[in-house]
Amino acid sequence: MSETTPTNKPQWAMVIDLDRCTGCEACVVACNVENNVATVGAEEAAKGRTINWIRIERYFEGEYPDVRVKFRPVMCQHCEEAPCEPVCPVYATYHTDEGLNAQVYNRCVGTRYCANNCPYTVRSFNFFDHVWDAPLQKAWNPEVSVRSRGVMEKCTFCVQRIKAGEAKAKDENRDVKDGDVTPACVQTCPTKAMYFGNIADPTSEVAKLSKSSRATKLLEDLGTKPKVIYLNEGE
Repeated sequence: MSETTPTNKPQWAMVIDLDRCTGCEACVVACNVENNVATVGAEEAAKGRTINWIRIERYFEGEYPDVRVKFRPVMCQHCEEAPCEPVCPVYATYHTDEGLNAQVYNRCVGTRYCANNCPYTVRSFNFFDHVWDAPLQKAWNPEVSVRSRGVMEKCTFCVQRIKAGEAKAKDENRDVKDGDVTPACVQTCPTKAMYFGNIADPTSEVAKLSKSSRATKLLEDLGTKPKVIYLNEGE
């Protein structure tokens, strides 16, 4: 389903203004806390076994001494044509009718085919049953499962918050409106560089920003049709 396909379901998307991103990693911390993301430690990180649902890529533009440091938050792009989905032998990763690339943890058997087929390298594999030293386990979000050893995990656009926003709108007998759903990373960003909403709603902030002349998508030439749009540096 493309962004222009008529549907009565929201099509969730994110816009990130790279002009505003300072690389502070507040979004990374918020994501870790909201989604019970484990901290693996220095030894496992040195083996490439880090678990992060968002990473901040740092790169440089210009020639010394006129060098500018730029930052780009990268998470699951929730591609419309997701390369991870057709290779999963147990259908643990699939596309929802709301434009999300979903991950069913209790169906995953840990083949890691999805991670190998993802051009954005945004999936993490649980090598161990991670332990939170007391009293850190009290910080677990009860709305999000704690993943076990041998499964893949990744950004879900805080699907638990999406469902809560949709349930509230249903209780109030109305459609979901712009601002009803705010993922943890968007809520926490101190520079308001991140926007989230229904891109199928032409009045939403995300839909308006996605039409900007500054709008680009990561590795768009691959044809994956990401649902994360980046606004490049303004003129």
